[in-house]
Amino acid sequence: MIRDRFRLRKQLQRAQKTPEIKAAVEKHFSDSCTLAAARREALPKPSFPENLPVVERIDEIRELISNNQVLVLCGETGSGKSTQLPKICLSLGLGVYGRIGHTQPRRIAARSLASRIASELGQEVGQSVGYKVRFSDRVNEHTHVKLLTDGMLLAEVQQDRFLNEYDTLIIDEAHERSLNIDFLLGYLSQLLPKRPDLKVIITSATIDPERFSKHFNDAPIIEVSGRTYPVEVRYRPPEEDEAKQNGRDEAMQRAILDAVDEVSNEDRGDILIFLSGEREIRDTAEHLRKHKLQLTEVLPLYARLSPAEQGKIFKSSGQRRIVLATN
Repeated sequence: MIRDRFRLRKQLQRAQKTPEIKAAVEKHFSDSCTLAAARREALPKPSFPENLPVVERIDEIRELISNNQVLVLCGETGSGKSTQLPKICLSLGLGVYGRIGHTQPRRIAARSLASRIASELGQEVGQSVGYKVRFSDRVNEHTHVKLLTDGMLLAEVQQDRFLNEYDTLIIDEAHERSLNIDFLLGYLSQLLPKRPDLKVIITSATIDPERFSKHFNDAPIIEVSGRTYPVEVRYRPPEEDEAKQNGRDEAMQRAILDAVDEVSNEDRGDILIFLSGEREIRDTAEHLRKHKLQLTEVLPLYARLSPAEQGKIFKSSGQRRIVLATN
């Protein structure tokens, strides 16, 4: 395993001068080789859905990953980059001697992506695909793909400054340019010359990918088209009279109920409502429940909810779901 190589090299040198530690070093060496062999044997053999834009360029992406240390992949929403890139890396034999680390800006994205990728490989989360976020760790010695937040990977640098746990890193959604992502990109640009075996794939929406490429010595860029559903925009003007009489908050709640009623008369599909914070979400949930909508589940979604509560939005109960989320 990559994480053992430097330490074992030092220990083997010491063992030549101090024979009494030779047996312990040989056992460490043997255990690491055994684990690497088991991980190679258990490496999943992924299949790929043909209808995703990223899969249409799969041969080109494989070649670029194989021949370059860094790749910048531009993909619009719906391209399939987040779900398929770890599988493409697995198909190249990566993820054996070190994990494929796959970062996401948010915990819910890391958990849900781990679930989706594991499902596509025909496994449960915690086997070949796991995740590590604050307060939750579903990773074991045999995990090949590890989903984690940008902040978690940055925290790991303190204990593993060469990131020897990984042979591949996918920095997803880099265009969001959070402080965590910027620190990671800066750190990786200094680390890569010291870790020539480490592959880095940076994914971004089609927003100035040349800057990411230039940061990594003109790394190659590949662009993949997106696939989105058609969107119809409707505008509902505010009820000024009601706002004056009952206050802005009450007028907003009335407008939300009217909008839900309007779309419910046309379709029974799920509804996603964005609100500005936790208090607004709780207030809106209360108004919707009092509205007594038939066969409808109201699901709040914000950071302080437990993973189990957040995960409810992905589990169909046979009812129409109204998700109330922060942005």
